[in-house]
Amino acid sequence: MTHNEIRTIFDRIAPVYDRFNDWLSLGQHHIWKDMTVKWSGVKPGDTSLDLCCGSGDLSFMLARRVRSTGQVFGVDFSYELLEVARSRAQSQYPRSPITWIEADVLNLPFDDDCFDAVTMGYGLRNVTNIPQSLKEIHRVLKKGAKAAILDFHRPSDPQMRAFQQWYLDNLVVPIANYMGVKDEYAYISPSLDRFPTGAEQMEIGRQVGFTTVTHYPLANGMMGVLVLMKG
Repeated sequence: MTHNEIRTIFDRIAPVYDRFNDWLSLGQHHIWKDMTVKWSGVKPGDTSLDLCCGSGDLSFMLARRVRSTGQVFGVDFSYELLEVARSRAQSQYPRSPITWIEADVLNLPFDDDCFDAVTMGYGLRNVTNIPQSLKEIHRVLKKGAKAAILDFHRPSDPQMRAFQQWYLDNLVVPIANYMGVKDEYAYISPSLDRFPTGAEQMEIGRQVGFTTVTHYPLANGMMGVLVLMKG
């Protein structure tokens, strides 16, 4: 799938994105996102970056941690999702220190070594070049800073893998059909098949220059957080 095709999908699903994430994760995605933000090591006063920010969940969590002395940049290539994030910010977080930017995660509009923490939620699986994306994250992070990347995975356990596929086929697809976005959500299963395992992600992280790499499996391997530190 091309870069533009992926962007078109996310522009189309923007109106139902939050509700659908609740369904897709059995209502657990806020817990996993909170864990991701904690693993990023973000602190009050930090300058932080949320990539593939979508409707802003992780950006808002970062903003609560950096407080008024810090700064958050929420980046996405979907204009429609950024509009949802801006609208949420105006109504729910009017004083939040967040700047929304429409940009490509493979070519970030930031200087080297400028962020204290980076997060990405459900974005790495959809980029067209995973090593390039991690290389850009490495470039913009300060030395000693961390990135935490949350995404869906194919479990290695056959029973959990079978459950995941049953769940996608029998719950996610009918809900997507009901919401009028069945074709847009058809990409999930093939994207999981293509997505590198946790061990493979760690290896890519080392190859692009990260000194410390860890992968934490969640939800019986159906989810995972890749944590990368720049030495």
